Amino acid sequence: MLTSFPLFDERFLSSLLKEFRVTMRQLLVGLCDELDGPYRHASRSLRIPTGFVRAVGASLNSEDFSNWKVVGWIEELNDLVYLLDVREQLRRESDPRGFAEAFYSSCESQFYEHGYLEELFPEGRPKSAALTRRLCGLCDKLARQVTRESLFLVPGLPCRWVEETAQRPWSVPFDFSAHFERAELPDCVPYGLQGGGLVPSAAIQRRLRKAGRHADLLIRPDRIDVWVGAQRVPLLLLDASPQWQWRAESSAHVASPGNGQGGLTVGPTLVYGKDRAPARVVASTMDLTERFARALGVIRATWPGGAQNLALLTARVIPLQARGVVSFSYRHRPGLSFINCFDRDQFDLIDDLIHENSHHQLNLYLRKATLIQGDRHEEIFYSPWRRTVRPLRGILHATFTFTMGAMLFERLRHSETLAAADRLRARARCVEEVASVRYSLSDLEYAARRLGWLTASGVALVTSLTGEIARAQRRILAEEAVVLRSRYGPSLRRHQGVLRQARETYGPRV
Repeated sequence: MLTSFPLFDERFLSSLLKEFRVTMRQLLVGLCDELDGPYRHASRSLRIPTGFVRAVGASLNSEDFSNWKVVGWIEELNDLVYLLDVREQLRRESDPRGFAEAFYSSCESQFYEHGYLEELFPEGRPKSAALTRRLCGLCDKLARQVTRESLFLVPGLPCRWVEETAQRPWSVPFDFSAHFERAELPDCVPYGLQGGGLVPSAAIQRRLRKAGRHADLLIRPDRIDVWVGAQRVPLLLLDASPQWQWRAESSAHVASPGNGQGGLTVGPTLVYGKDRAPARVVASTMDLTERFARALGVIRATWPGGAQNLALLTARVIPLQARGVVSFSYRHRPGLSFINCFDRDQFDLIDDLIHENSHHQLNLYLRKATLIQGDRHEEIFYSPWRRTVRPLRGILHATFTFTMGAMLFERLRHSETLAAADRLRARARCVEEVASVRYSLSDLEYAARRLGWLTASGVALVTSLTGEIARAQRRILAEEAVVLRSRYGPSLRRHQGVLRQARETYGPRV
């Protein structure tokens, strides 16, 4: 349990990261024990290389267990073990309809960031018909993904593992399609923990596309070959160190490594289609890297505390080319932020970097502390940002991230690195966010004191946010009149009116 939340204490955040890494290492060991124990038969039938998974865990450094690739890989393995358990329960269940209803409800709360719910219940309702078949299909897919993602986390390890365990050559199906969640390019092999890729020649890429981007890796003690149809293509020769036979491309670094971290890298660009769904992954241009570098420079110059948190908690940014889609991040990929760089300007880029980093920070807190008592899914609190009612969890997340936003804007209003128009914009955004955050803080205090829905840790976090927003409000208070007289005045008045009306409509009267 956490009883205080110093938001900009590097030592405090570093200690939480250290604990998180220990937890993830222990989780990986525990999952392997389950796959070698009660789920041994299922593990073998799915060809999950548990011994190799253990070898990967033993080869990673302690700092690696907070890396976005490693955490996502372990979380995916955790999902697989959970679904194997669900599958076994369903096979023994005497009331499959009731089981499907309970499982559907569980999926809604547990897998809101994944597509599992749609895969398991494609009709959008808890039907038990063919649920076992769909569970088996999802488990098979996750087993293949876990194996694929494990192979190149530690370059050269598959060869050494085959040699040390006296395995026969290990054949692994490999999908060379683009991966949207990790923003990995097609026709390449991702390797290492910093987002690097192994790029084959144009001729090999054509063969891969002709084969539907499906091939097999044949792993021997001294080499890895890619079999595309009947053709063998060397990928790795292992001597004293790995010798890649494909071109190794590292990620562009925006910030140098520091604080025990790997620095900030820019990955490929994720492009959405007109249906607002991921369509393809393409290489990022150098001007995008330069834009991120300029944004980091502004944050460092104007808000050292925010820059420090960003350096600790954001490791990789993915440019997002998606009209009408806001920047986002995943709880199970800590440090990986998808930032819309095409619909939004440089001011927005600065805002989005801090906003997504705030999600990473709150998710780190949530790994350590429970903030909400029980499952509170009731949508009774008005969200000033969504302009609709939201559950308590959504209000807490928004209040945290937009408190950080208000603090950012309060500092940007005097930034000499911004034009006068953007400094005025920062003032307007600060006044608006202070009003919105104060509205939701009142609801959170009501949820804590009157409803008892927040834990002691949740109350401590709300107390910390209340103090920070009060300081921002005092600093910006004298400038509200300036904003109201500016071109932002009409929209600010409308926003203030909406908040007053929402309080009358939704309460509580606080």
